[in-house]
Amino acid sequence: MIQEKERLCRNIEKREEIYSRISQKIWEYAELGFKEHRSAKLLQETLEREGFQVETGLAGIPTAFKGTFGSGGPVIAILGEFDALPGLSQKPGTDVQEKREDTDCGHGCGHNLLGTGSLAAAVAVREYLDRSGKPGTIIYFGCPGEEKGSGKTFMAREGCFKGLDAVFCWHPWDVNGLFASSSLADICATFIFHGKASHASASPHLGRSALDAVELMNVGCNFLREHVIPEARIHYAITNAGGNAANVVQETAAVYYEARAPRLNQAFEIFERICEVARGAAIMTGTSYEMVRGDGFSDYIPNKVLGKVLMENFQEAGAPAFDHADHELAEKIRDTFSEQMIQEAAAAVENQHGENAAAAMEGKVLADIVLPVNPLKSTMPGSTDVGDVSYQAPTGQILTACKAFGTPGHSWQEVSQSGSSIGKKGMLTAAKVMGMAAIDVFRNPKIAEDAKKEFDAAVRGGYHCPIPEEIKPDL
Repeated sequence: MIQEKERLCRNIEKREEIYSRISQKIWEYAELGFKEHRSAKLLQETLEREGFQVETGLAGIPTAFKGTFGSGGPVIAILGEFDALPGLSQKPGTDVQEKREDTDCGHGCGHNLLGTGSLAAAVAVREYLDRSGKPGTIIYFGCPGEEKGSGKTFMAREGCFKGLDAVFCWHPWDVNGLFASSSLADICATFIFHGKASHASASPHLGRSALDAVELMNVGCNFLREHVIPEARIHYAITNAGGNAANVVQETAAVYYEARAPRLNQAFEIFERICEVARGAAIMTGTSYEMVRGDGFSDYIPNKVLGKVLMENFQEAGAPAFDHADHELAEKIRDTFSEQMIQEAAAAVENQHGENAAAAMEGKVLADIVLPVNPLKSTMPGSTDVGDVSYQAPTGQILTACKAFGTPGHSWQEVSQSGSSIGKKGMLTAAKVMGMAAIDVFRNPKIAEDAKKEFDAAVRGGYHCPIPEEIKPDL
């Protein structure tokens, strides 16, 4: 088995130039969610050349696709993302904030690396299956619109991930380790209030203010915060204040809400209470309202069985080997951080990976170690549509260092490093780890059986998609 894994790693290294070029192309395209046409086409064409059967337009989304190779079980999937973020235009490999002239967007979450690293893993596993003649199926899922659009949630709603024995994925990060934490489920909706316009001075008694209703709803939800579980989060933004004329009673106003909680059922419960606050605000102001559901995310359920396999192979593969030029760039990038940013990074590592991990990262500008799994239960204070995949199939996820320690996500500093050799080295490490883990599952199907038992126990209530049927992807 060691020979097979060594061969897989060598094959990935031999294609380093190819994968670097693909990730750089996607970085240059910097396409927003559901508009990643060139990025998706590049990945699809590569899969087809490698012998994968490609199916496009999954869940009615033009840039959602899958590439399949092999037959029989186990059936293993690897997830890829490739969408960028708006307002993060930045030149690559520099420590100075400098926008590109050709686009306003940028890969501030490293999805150019994510999609390509997963592609590299899938191709390497295809080569293993082809060479060994063993039964099994490898699937690469091209998952669009993660940043704003809940692409995987729409795909999960259509059952794209049902029947898989194991799902592996990764994310560019500033450390190396297992994504062992759960994430927050997130339910989103816009509340639109309808009142009656009137002259605010001459006849205010004839008016019914929709803006008053929005403000009262916000006050009510702010009081609600004290009476939900501490891990929950309630966010809002006024999207329509009813106009700029103070002397007109606002006829229409709207506010956007998100309810987050560690488990999906908890998020739904809090969301129902928010709806009751909205109903009360309408009653108090003599207005009516409509609630329009938006996108959403389920909480991520990390599968410990798959996590163990990933970590065993991560320890074997080792951390990315950064060179002097990488350290030099990372040091310069680090100089752009405030002291508070560095402290926040240390706190985040301690929360997700334990005290020993925080101490191990002290003084390091690039992570050159693989952090141990934190035995404590913790929840990532954010949301991801990988959570919806984890409600349909056993899912394991790793993090690899693709940026200087302390680099904030969705920042120009991350965009710069996502287009540099730092990011690409982390990308290739992720490909090796996921590919090696897949070999273990193919050679020992009992791993998949054990992962399925754990999965069945974790999702006893089944999958309740946080996006209702009437909501379609914002294409």
